[in-house]
Amino acid sequence: MHLAKNGRRVAVIERYHRIGGAATHFGTLPSKSLRHAIFQVAEANRNPVLRTTDLMMQVSLPQLRKSAASVIDRHVEMRRTYYERNGVVMRHGHARFLDRHTIEVEEPTGARERLTADHFIIATGSRPYHPTDVDFSHPRVFDSDKILTLDRTPQSMTVYGAGVIGCEYASMFRNLNVKVNLVNTRSKLLEFLDDEIIDALSYHMRDQGIVIRHNEEYHHVEYLNDGIVLHLKSGKQIKTDVLLWANGRTGNTDRLSLENVGLQADSRGLLKVNEDFQTEVPHIYAVGDVIGFPSLASAAYVQGRYAAAHILGKPDREMVRNIPTGIYTSPEISSVGKTERDLTAAKVPYEIGHAQYKHLARAMITGQTVGMLKILFHRETLEVLGIHCFGANASEIIHIGQAILNQKGPANTLMYFINTTFNYPTMAEAYRVAALNGYNRLF
Repeated sequence: MHLAKNGRRVAVIERYHRIGGAATHFGTLPSKSLRHAIFQVAEANRNPVLRTTDLMMQVSLPQLRKSAASVIDRHVEMRRTYYERNGVVMRHGHARFLDRHTIEVEEPTGARERLTADHFIIATGSRPYHPTDVDFSHPRVFDSDKILTLDRTPQSMTVYGAGVIGCEYASMFRNLNVKVNLVNTRSKLLEFLDDEIIDALSYHMRDQGIVIRHNEEYHHVEYLNDGIVLHLKSGKQIKTDVLLWANGRTGNTDRLSLENVGLQADSRGLLKVNEDFQTEVPHIYAVGDVIGFPSLASAAYVQGRYAAAHILGKPDREMVRNIPTGIYTSPEISSVGKTERDLTAAKVPYEIGHAQYKHLARAMITGQTVGMLKILFHRETLEVLGIHCFGANASEIIHIGQAILNQKGPANTLMYFINTTFNYPTMAEAYRVAALNGYNRLF
């Protein structure tokens, strides 16, 4: 879109029969729509008025999934309209490189078309990793794409892999009262987060009834008529109704004929890029999940826009600076900037300001008292260095901190939060509470 609006001729090649990519059809939109529907039912059932009556809601997973379908349809139509309005050429089919300036598009009918261009942006995304010894065609075995087609609410589930996707689905299904085992191949959940947020998430998940097993690796999967048994190398055996495999993703590069342009993906199918998102062939860019971390839809959007700006000769590094994480567990997690681990390793003299949700009037009113907002700032200059939030609306209120973090000089200090009047009662008021808490630690 950025290139088209700046007068370039642009074509988009989409292999799926509808535009939007994995985020629209298999990941972000359907999963977050499902999460919201589940959350609404769970909140309603926690209402003390309903709990003392016979009005408790019993809603099946297929019924909850219907809410996602209309969201996806509207999103696809919106994108289609944008493309048409701006003269972007759409081709449905599979594309592969013939040489460094030519691709061939094979349409579903078998017809082939060749397109040439000065520049290419590879944004093919990723798919769930499938180990060869796990039968994903089995009706009780799911990956993060297939789980959205589940036609029943299981009694129990094992989630293998405790990354972002695994943690999100573990929270989601626990809110449906499914017994959940979360198997983590590492020693901590989501190790890229601030340690205090990790600890809060682990505690809350266990408090909800999720069984977390760290430092475990699967040995094999046993398929039974009445369930699935995950055998771990430690000797443990976990039997549940279904298995959700959420351990790793593979970049969609294996059918691009990269060898024809002198590129090679790594063992995970990912492409290596420089800070301008150029591959080793400078006029071929790659953005989004196909380049790996942070593998966020929000990051993919801004990376694509930056690559377009770079092609136009107008790159702006600020576009891809301080991209926040948004993790839709229950409750949410969002962060931007440095962690305590980062600052300690860099020997930066920092201080911490906390605001506990249980002390916020808005949280008391809504009953969403689990969580906290944490501000990391420089002890001497008061520069804001990092914002970390765990709790309701975390992915929304993080943007206040992001806006200040991206300012230059005196505009980026703790004093902004102290001297700003926030609406009362709001969750955003946590910034002022945390700032005062941190400022008082200096004296």
